[in-house]
Amino acid sequence: MKLHDLRPAEGAKKNKTRVGRGIAAGQGKTAGRGTKGQGARSGPNKGAYFEGGQLPLARRLPFKRGFNNPFRLEYQEVNLDSLAERFESGAEVSPETLAAKGLLRDAKQLVVVLGRGELDKKLSVKAHRFSKSAAAKIEAAGGKTEKLPVWLTGPFVTVKKLRKDQLELLLAKRQAAR
Repeated sequence: MKLHDLRPAEGAKKNKTRVGRGIAAGQGKTAGRGTKGQGARSGPNKGAYFEGGQLPLARRLPFKRGFNNPFRLEYQEVNLDSLAERFESGAEVSPETLAAKGLLRDAKQLVVVLGRGELDKKLSVKAHRFSKSAAAKIEAAGGKTEKLPVWLTGPFVTVKKLRKDQLELLLAKRQAAR
């Protein structure tokens, strides 16, 4: 067998269909586009903009206002009336003790203490944030508030635009806390 004897297998090679080349070609006249209508016309038929007659996305967008901030910090809320119910006078309130008493879903998430209700017990409260009224009511009852640090990770660090030395200090404090 020589190179000039080689042939492709039977049926491996097919001629390209030449559409719109007359009746005898088999795909003449309408060239497989049917008769009339949008699909029969030349140019971009429907395109990316067309949505089957539905109002296209580009025209719907002006009505879709606002956005969801991916860098939002979400806090678990605890009110003073809940603290007064569940804790004895002189107790220390922290995210761990709040979770143990069933006031929080997760002790590792951020906690905010809000000022709903009255507090007549002396409590030492640790949280990541306090409303002004909550802090004032805790202090008035003879207790004290301690603000826990908010450890920023992932995209939060870049949003805060910390300098390299600030970031290193933050990470060192975090390692020491563990």
